[in-house]
Formats: sequence, C-alpha cells, structure tokens
Amino acid sequence: MQTMIGVIGGSGVYQIDGLECASWVKVKTPWGKPSDEVLVGRLDGVPMAFLPRHGRGHVHSPSSVPYRANIAALKSLGCTDLVAVSAVGSLRNDYAPGDFVIVDQFIDRTFAREKSFFGPGCVAHVSVAHPTCPRLGAAAAEAARAAGVTVHEGAVYLAMEGPQFSTLAESRLYRSWGADVIGMTGMPEAKLAREAELCYASVAMVTDYDCWHPDHGAVDVAQVIATLTANAAHARALVKGLPARLGGDRAPCPHGCDRALDHAVMTAPDKRDPEMLAALRVIAARVLD
Repeated sequence: MQTMIGVIGGSGVYQIDGLECASWVKVKTPWGKPSDEVLVGRLDGVPMAFLPRHGRGHVHSPSSVPYRANIAALKSLGCTDLVAVSAVGSLRNDYAPGDFVIVDQFIDRTFAREKSFFGPGCVAHVSVAHPTCPRLGAAAAEAARAAGVTVHEGAVYLAMEGPQFSTLAESRLYRSWGADVIGMTGMPEAKLAREAELCYASVAMVTDYDCWHPDHGAVDVAQVIATLTANAAHARALVKGLPARLGGDRAPCPHGCDRALDHAVMTAPDKRDPEMLAALRVIAARVLD
C-alpha cells in the first residue's frame, strides 16, 4: 500500500511549500463541500493532500467547519495518514507561546457539531480511548524538532465550542481537570478520522497562555496572529520533513487505526438503510462491502 499524507492546516497555515505537480481540486462528498478545494501533489516523491481547515482567507468559524466533509474528502482522495495542525492556548507554565505540542488525548466540550458519519440506519461505535496514532505523532514530533521547534509530546487537548475564548473561571476549571492546551477544532475532527480509519496526529501550536496566567492579559486576536505568523514557517518545515519519516510504502498501522471499524458496526445487514450505506462507503467501504 502506498502512503498518502493528508495535512489539515489550521489558523495561519494555508499552504504547503515544495509540492510538485500541485493543483487545487474540488471534492464532493455525501456530507457536503469541504472547507475549501484540496491542494494535491507530491512532496519528495510521496503523494500529499492539503486542506485549509478554515478555508483560504479564514471563512469558517470553529463551529461552521464542515468536519465530516473534510475528513471524507481526504479519505476519498486516498489519504492514509492525517496530520492536523491547529492553534491552541496553553494551560501550563512550561508550554510557552511558539512551542509545538503533540496531542494524544482530548476532552470534548463541543456541542454544536455533527460528530459521527454513522447514525440511524447504520449505527456504529468506534473506540477513541487512544484517539491519535502514536507512530504518526512520533514522526511529526521528530520533524518538528528537526525544524528547530521546542516540542512537547503527550498532552491533553480541551476542545471548546468557541468562537469566544474562555472565561477566567473556565480556564481555571480546565487546568484543574488536567488539560494541557485548549483549542476549538480538535473535536470532532479526531473522532471522525478514527471512524474513517485514518491514522491521525494532532500538532498544536501554542499561541498564548489563555487567560489563567497572572502575568499575561486576556487573549486577544492580535497576539494570536503574531505568534501564528512566526510559527507558520516552522509548521511548513514540519510538513516537509514528513515524507522522509513516513516513507512511500505503508505497512498496516501497528496500532490498528486503519482497522478501527472491524467490530464497530452494530446494525444488522438487513436493517441498514441503503441510502446511508451509499454515503458511508466513502469512508467505510472496507467493512460494508
């Protein structure tokens, strides 16, 4: 099987340098249009697809991002490994603005988003006990360090609805829960990637200390944008280092990400809705056909 790397670019990351034979393509999915066209090409000989999460020009809020369409579009293009870059606030003293964090756990506090491809007509339950792929996360961490970035591995990401930033009381509460960083887009993206049997790594770029830190004022967009701009080159360098670390030939995921649906579908075959099955084959044909 051939590796194809999918990259979802978060705030401030709207392009990938060095893609050969690059072109923007429109992708239709049963869940509507993705956030934007997808930039496809080859990077150091390895196929790659890049999708700006908020759309070029940042037209989608965290709540309006079409998460299902985004994951389905990348799956339908043949992506096997998905690296998601996002901006976050730090809930720890030692995670400073400018640092990169490789997330391995989430607390999902979002409430206004569709969180599954499945539903009435075809019910499935996938495990997200370990929602990211350790193999892919380690490759992203190694690429980030090679780019000269301070990297922290293993962190809990608190996903809030937004678009407003936290109140001080909320920020203190999330710290007491053991959350390390806070953002608005990590969920349901990671859950949907698992349902689509994609290896998923979350690379969080720290932009601020949220509002809990006594020596820092409340979060403001100008501060976030300034740090994002400084980090954009590092994010692109991280992506450029992925093909050499992942290689062109892909073995089955040692952690089972690409077999997440093996025992997940609960609805009996004769009770499954045909129209829903037609849509689900985009992400789950392996277990439905």
